[in-house]
Amino acid sequence: MSTLTASPETPETASAAPSRPAYRVTGRRVLASEWAKLWSLRSTWITLGLGLVFLVAFGIIAASHYKSNLDSGRHLDRDFATSTAVSLSLFGTNFAQLALGVLGVLVTAGEYSTGMIRSTLAAVPRRLPVLWSKAAVYGLVALLVATVGAFVAFLVGSRIVSGTPAAMSLGHAGVVRSLLGAGLYLGLVGVIGTALGALLRSVAGGISVLVAALMLVPGLVSLLPTSWQGDIDPYLPSHAGESIFALTHDSTALSPSAGLLVFLAWTALALAGAAYRLLRSDV
Repeated sequence: MSTLTASPETPETASAAPSRPAYRVTGRRVLASEWAKLWSLRSTWITLGLGLVFLVAFGIIAASHYKSNLDSGRHLDRDFATSTAVSLSLFGTNFAQLALGVLGVLVTAGEYSTGMIRSTLAAVPRRLPVLWSKAAVYGLVALLVATVGAFVAFLVGSRIVSGTPAAMSLGHAGVVRSLLGAGLYLGLVGVIGTALGALLRSVAGGISVLVAALMLVPGLVSLLPTSWQGDIDPYLPSHAGESIFALTHDSTALSPSAGLLVFLAWTALALAGAAYRLLRSDV
């Protein structure tokens, strides 16, 4: 009776077997992954478009309103009497910050609501690179969109108010700094939204806290005694952010550089809270 015996595997045979390349997680690959996920969502295009439309459209509407009132001889209210082409063009900043901030919340909290965050963190076990990449990718996109919108709004708005006391050009002192500051402010709002989404892991919760911090808290502070308001108001996120792109500053407002430092501190605080929860809590 004959028996079959398996011949031992030779080194040549072993070396001929295909081997899978080792998968390496690198910073560039994580950034590329977050970039692809950001643009694969329809909400990204819609919300960025809304942010751009709010910034440009409301700036043009404000400039047109100023011009029409001036031409008709109607009395300008106090807010419009001292307006400049910059302040009129950036009138839509408060509306654009909501759109860009909300999208920042969706970038992170949306993955928790769908459960996709488990796959993301399985691919990137160290976790924190995911948060930094999300914040960096979306912050840069929001910065570019907001900066383009600010310059477009100013170029159109300055033509509308040409020949009026509010007329200004890009060559005027502080104009370019204000427009770039508006783009930087809105970009950082997007980063804060991203951090809040990762911290609270809830779309509704992140949006609620964002709206409260930027719009509701300043109104509540106005109810405090006047002596307290002067110590608190300039350091609120919204007021510190406004000082970044304001063309002129009164004695109660922060300088552009001080406002930027305060707003960066708020951004860092939100990111630190998000990083802590990401490391300490299960998904």
